[in-house]
Amino acid sequence: MVFLAAVSEIVGVVGLKMYSTQKKNVGNTLLFVGGFGCAFALLYASFQFLQLSIAYAVWIGMGTAGGVLVNMIYFGESRNMRRIISVLIIVAGVTGLKAVSA
Repeated sequence: MVFLAAVSEIVGVVGLKMYSTQKKNVGNTLLFVGGFGCAFALLYASFQFLQLSIAYAVWIGMGTAGGVLVNMIYFGESRNMRRIISVLIIVAGVTGLKAVSA
């Protein structure tokens, strides 16, 4: 559920980017509102199975890393080595947090 919540958050970020920089139409609004709405609903549901701190940290880490990567690939954001290393540090931090949690 957390993975799907993170994917939904990335959809919401793409919708927000398209809504804010392109056309303010129904499709972009649905991506924006629907993506974030679904992300929060799935995150909330995941709390039944995971500790809040773990679910939230994984969701934020995956959403942030995914959002940065999507923006690099599809929206032409900078792809310099420092940004890529920073994304890898986020992924390592989330992985490490999950690995040391009981």
